[in-house]
Order: sequence, then structure tokens, then C-alpha cells
Amino acid sequence: MNKSEIKQACKRIVIVGGGTAGWMSAASLQQHFGPQAQITLIESSEIGTVGVGEATIPTIRNFYHQLGLQDLDVIRATGATCKLGIEFRDWHRPGSKFIHPFGLYGQSLRGIDFHQFWLKLRRMGAAADLGDYSLGVTLAKNHKFTLPSRKPPSTLSVFDWALHFDATRFAALMRDFAEKNGVARIDAKIERVALNPDSGFIDSVVTECGQSIAGDLFIDCSGFRALLLGEALGIEYEDWNQWLLCDSALAVQSRGTGAPPPYTRVIARSAGWQWQIPLQHRQGNGHVYSSRHISDSDAQQILEQNIDGELLHAPRQLHFRPGRRKQAWHKNCIAIGLAAGFLEPLESTSIALVETALEKIKTLVTNFDCHPAVVEEFNQTTALETERVRDFLILHYKATARDDSDFWRYCRDMSIPDTLAHKLELFKASGYIVNYRWEMFHQPSWLAIFTGFDYLPEQYDQRVDNFDEQQLIHSFAEMRASLHRAADESPHHSDFIAQHCAAEPV
Repeated sequence: MNKSEIKQACKRIVIVGGGTAGWMSAASLQQHFGPQAQITLIESSEIGTVGVGEATIPTIRNFYHQLGLQDLDVIRATGATCKLGIEFRDWHRPGSKFIHPFGLYGQSLRGIDFHQFWLKLRRMGAAADLGDYSLGVTLAKNHKFTLPSRKPPSTLSVFDWALHFDATRFAALMRDFAEKNGVARIDAKIERVALNPDSGFIDSVVTECGQSIAGDLFIDCSGFRALLLGEALGIEYEDWNQWLLCDSALAVQSRGTGAPPPYTRVIARSAGWQWQIPLQHRQGNGHVYSSRHISDSDAQQILEQNIDGELLHAPRQLHFRPGRRKQAWHKNCIAIGLAAGFLEPLESTSIALVETALEKIKTLVTNFDCHPAVVEEFNQTTALETERVRDFLILHYKATARDDSDFWRYCRDMSIPDTLAHKLELFKASGYIVNYRWEMFHQPSWLAIFTGFDYLPEQYDQRVDNFDEQQLIHSFAEMRASLHRAADESPHHSDFIAQHCAAEPV
């Protein structure tokens, strides 16, 4: 094949929008398609990005590992800290506290899940909080961090971790990778989208200066605006704010005060919740709230009154509609990130949904012809995955016992999707947690929220009664002791960062 034939065969991917979603897409797709695709990213330096998403889940590490990047290098480049989970304060009721970890609880035995044993001992008054049987929780509570064993001696030693990072620095890291591998960047605003009059496909996008950029596949990373999928192609938005009431956020960075903990902290407020995300060089803060239940000025006052360090700038305000586009792929356009939808940042899922969208593209797109069967598969799996994340988030509100504001009373009493209702009924009846395909959060995560909100089964697996009670009590005590020894032997989180991956001073 000569050079002209190679150029002819090369497919053109046009990414509209930069930021985290745009540059992650550029880096990942360029590496995947290589010389098969010519990738161009269009962004305007005059348009800011949302850029407040600083907390991730462990899948982010798989993402950048596929690019050949290593954990410590990414931590150093992005001013990151390590994240073992999320601490929830005041969610179940004022004064309550628990950690949702990235890892397992205890040890199962003879095909019986650990939490079934725990349920029995708890009834007997012989078991501690479920988190006391998790290495991730034990490390987090003690502000310790160590890398997981590559060959854990038992399930008791299994835990995972993610990052808190500077989203702007991470996007820059992705941009550097993408451009070094051949992605072209155009700094311009898009004035219009040219559609093919016969097929309805996007032929090109035209910038304000008149430049026309044609493509075979367009990736919409234009944020909430959804310039391509929403505005140009008219794909409607499915609103979920009857279940997810929070539709606004205020975000501000502050100077760090003290050693950063290895977890995100989320604190329930009267009409929403506040996040605290520790980085090496600062702390990220935000107040996510329902504009139907509190004014913007009161929300800002609550946020600012509950930040210890000096504010580094005025709070930035965001308004959003919880939900998703009814189709994430239409014609030759795929929306990724905020353009495809947004739930809320409670469980740090926005970047993870970018990752899974890219994985589906790399699996399904083999010849760029946008075959209807391929498009339908992408849309079905995307819808299922997003709805299951939605259900997991709704659980955090529905399970509350709070009765101190209209917001929490609505959440406690609201009707919920049938899919979530079935999952709750099944767990209540038997302690069984069903996991579906295309589900981001698995059994340990659901178990963390169920137990953190004291939503427990009416009975435990009766096979547990076949085990000697005193032996079970002894085994549980040994598990806790083993986890505490492991935590005692691990370095403090701040010492781990200082020794292995401290970022350059800002």
C-alpha cells in the first residue's frame, strides 16, 4: 500500500472539547487506533472547563496503566494523594459516620459470604462495625497507606485504591501524551456544525475563523452544552431530578491544613452535602445542593463557614440537570463525559464513565461505518450502566433516617426506580446482593452503604448456625487484630507521599 492509499484508509476522528474528558479520549483512542485514525481535538482557550472533579475510583489506575503510565509518576505529576475510599458524615443521621472502602470485608467461608456471619454475630452483640473487618477502612481510619500486596495471603489483605488529583494537571498530562502520539490540536471556537442533508451525519464542524474540519467519527466532549449531540443532532435529555434533587454546586480550593487523609470526606448538609478532597498542594471543597431547598447565597455561606484553610479564590458556581442523553451515540457522533449526562459527584463516577465509554468504543468500533447494530449495543450498555450508577446514588438519599429538613424528608419518603426497589427488597429478605453486567459498583460497595445506613436484612443465612459460635467470635477477633497489625506496620499516608511521589512545589 503506498502513502496515498494509507492516507485514504486513515479514518478521521474529531474530538470537540478538551478538559479531562476530551484529552482522555484523545490519548486513549490515539493509542488504540494508531495509524488507522487521524485524531484532531478542537478546544478554545477562551472557554473554561468544569475541572472540579478531583476524586476518582480505582478504575482510573487501569486507564492510565494502559497508556504505559505508572502510579507514582501520575501522583507526582498531578499533585495527587491516595484514596482508599469515602468517609460519609451525618448521612444516616446527624453524628453518624462510616467509610465506603475500595476493597473486601472479612473472609467468606464454605461458600457463605462474610457479611452473613457478621449479621449473626452482630445480633449476638459479638461483632464490631463491618468496617473493622476491612483493611482499606482500617488503613484509612489510621491515616496510613501502603501499596497492596501483589500476592495477598488471604482475602483479608485485599484492598484497592484510587487518586485525588488536580484535574487540570491530569488533563495536561493526557494532552501531553496525546500530542506526542500524533493528536492534532486546534485552538478555536466552533461556529456551526455542518450536517449531511441526505444521511443526517455530521460532515464537519466550522470554526469562527471559517476553518472546516471534516471527520468520519465525532466525539462530543463539549460539556453540559452537548454542542454536537444535543444542539446539532437534537438528542433529548432524560431528567432524573425527581430522585437526585441536587442540581447546583459551588466549588472552591483552599490551602491545606495538616496532613492529607487518604480518603475523600463527604458531609451531609441541610439541603445537600459538602466534599473535602485533599491534594498535596491544596484542598478541594464543594457544596452540592438542591436549589429548590436552599438559596445560592445561603449555600455559599454554609460552604465557606465549613472550610478551615484560606480560600484561594472565590467559589465557582455550577448548575446541572441530573440525568443523561436518551442516546449517547447518534449517527456518527458519540458523547462522552458531561455531554452524555451527569448524575452528581457523590461517588466520583464522572471520570469512570468516561473510561467505560472509551472502552466500549475501542471494543465496538472496528470499521467506522456506524452500523445500527453497533450503535444500538453502545446505547443499550451505556443506558444500563448509567441507570445502575443512578440507583446506587439514590440509595444514599433514600436510606437516610434524617428528619431535620424538607430536603431529607423528601429523600426518605420519595418513590424510587423499580430496579433499585427490587435490589433493596432482595437484600432485606435474604442479605443477597445481586450484581448485574454493566454495573460499576459491586457487592462490597453496596454492602458498605447498606450497613452504613443501618439497612440490614431481616435474617441471616441459616447455614451460619452450623458453625461453632465461640470459634466464630474468636475468628472475628483475630481478623480485627490482624488488620490493626497491618495498619501499624504501614507508613502514614503523608510519609508515603513524601518518600515516593512528592510533587514539585507550585
